[in-house]
Amino acid sequence: MADRQPIQRQALLTMANQMIRDHEDYMDGMHADSVEQKNSILIFKGEFFFDVQGLPSPKTMAVFNMFKYLAQTLSGQYQLVD
Repeated sequence: MADRQPIQRQALLTMANQMIRDHEDYMDGMHADSVEQKNSILIFKGEFFFDVQGLPSPKTMAVFNMFKYLAQTLSGQYQLVD
């Protein structure tokens, strides 16, 4: 993991949100609001599109999978520095 590049949080979020918009599974309104690092894993967070009762909506799994994709793709490449 020593070969991971240091990156500022905002720069990583900008990159992640561009990846989301460019992804074939993108849905309107899907974006990452924040990112944190737990050990070597980057955890992305954002709107999960729950319904009015607080239950998962049809978009929920798509957003979960997108954040998982970001974590798998970017965690091996970057290390948060702020």
